[in-house]
Amino acid sequence: PADYQQIHDWFDATKAFFGDARHRALRHHTAGIFWCEEKFGPTIVNSNGKVIPTRLIAEQHVTEDMGFLPTPEWWLSNMTLTPAMNKVPTKPEEHRTISELAEIRDKAQQDIARALYRGEG
Repeated sequence: PADYQQIHDWFDATKAFFGDARHRALRHHTAGIFWCEEKFGPTIVNSNGKVIPTRLIAEQHVTEDMGFLPTPEWWLSNMTLTPAMNKVPTKPEEHRTISELAEIRDKAQQDIARALYRGEG
């Protein structure tokens, strides 16, 4: 129903980045359901005044689209890792310590999570 359209739109907004079913890798998973709850709150009051758990709507959306509730691990395990995804620095000045690389990775993950939470990615 229209009461839940904003949730459905949020899940499918990633079509703007990738026009086929692979857009689902960004939100159609168990973590995406959690992010949906964070964004819309734990419940929604529909037009009949009934309190509906956001998780129920989110799980239904993902299950209808996917046929099951995948995890982020499932999505990533089904992607092909390319050399560009795993680029190793080649110039001496590009070499970083493991802790520096971990800090860069953590910041990037936080930035992506914030953007997805705000509906920007």
